[in-house]
Amino acid sequence: MRTEQLVSTFIDYYEERGHRRITGSTLLPPPGDPVLFITAGMHPLIPYLEGRPHPLGRRLVNVQRCLRTTDLDEVGDATHLTVFEMLGTWSLGDYEGPLSLEWGYGLLTDGLGVDPRLLHATVHGGDERIGPDTASLELWQRLGVPVETTVDDNWWPGGADETPGPCGPDSEIFLWSGDGPPQSTPTRDDRWVEIWNHVTMTHRRFGDGSLAPLPQRNVDTGLGLERLSSLLQGKPSVFECDVFDPWRRLVPALWDLDEPSLRLVCDHLRSAVVIVGDGVRPSNSGQGYVLRRLVRRVLTVLRREDPSRGIEDLPEELVRHTLDHFRQDMRPNDVFRTLREEEQRFSRLLERGRQVLARPRFQGPLSEEDFHYLHDTHGLPRELITSLREG
Repeated sequence: MRTEQLVSTFIDYYEERGHRRITGSTLLPPPGDPVLFITAGMHPLIPYLEGRPHPLGRRLVNVQRCLRTTDLDEVGDATHLTVFEMLGTWSLGDYEGPLSLEWGYGLLTDGLGVDPRLLHATVHGGDERIGPDTASLELWQRLGVPVETTVDDNWWPGGADETPGPCGPDSEIFLWSGDGPPQSTPTRDDRWVEIWNHVTMTHRRFGDGSLAPLPQRNVDTGLGLERLSSLLQGKPSVFECDVFDPWRRLVPALWDLDEPSLRLVCDHLRSAVVIVGDGVRPSNSGQGYVLRRLVRRVLTVLRREDPSRGIEDLPEELVRHTLDHFRQDMRPNDVFRTLREEEQRFSRLLERGRQVLARPRFQGPLSEEDFHYLHDTHGLPRELITSLREG
């Protein structure tokens, strides 16, 4: 099943169950949202998750492009991308989590042809603040799906930062990616790949970590499109599903790269095109700095083996394909102009960096004070300094 067919099957399935399709937003968050970019499909819906009536009703479905800077260091493995698409569904005070899970199971098995024996679920086992998610546990047991209970791994949003906002227990669906019959459980075997997260938003978390019940109980689900596509297509990584077909065809013929470098270059360039297509320009802070960092990581990898490599070599077909896929109304030439200007700034920074690092003061091991000085005074980030010294 190709990615476009997967999207249409998903949307049709939920429209048949009373969901209205909403238009996915750009990568840029709505006013007042503290995140740099949209990291999950629920971000534009926070006012409605907190009780405001949505003009299209209480059952919604969409496709939302997302960007996660927290995954930058993971890019290159089999499952992580910087920019990706998320298929999402929402119940705004309508149905509960178990019905959402039952529909999700039906879509995967009946709609997409997934063998039920290749599925595993996890649910929240309860902690000192919230009891166990027995409703979801009983649903999975009734469907005959193996289920594992956890605490931190099944509370959304997770992490130790106690991020304020809507939160609650979640149930995650995993698909077996290994050869042979499934083994062990998701927390013990990484061949179980998480594909779909169903969150029952029951509380609002405050800055001090305390919880208060939300005015309405919501269900928020998110399914990674490229991740599921690669699994359904029998591919070993997200970089080999059909959305990357033109990249896999053209980039290796252009630059001789090992597989990890090829994945990083394809991901970062594709992500940079999407970010520029959404109106962001390189800068030293905020959204523009994320774009700048992506472009400079690409150039650092490309020039490691051959200093003559550059973004201007990138085929226009790849830029056009990416803009079309993400439904962005920008001309490829305008994207190239932004990326080339950033490449020129990076070249000037490299030359200045080489001159500064050639000084006697920086010939030995660098201290933290040296790194701070080089960044604050000369604009040289740590990863660039390390790359120049290794080169």
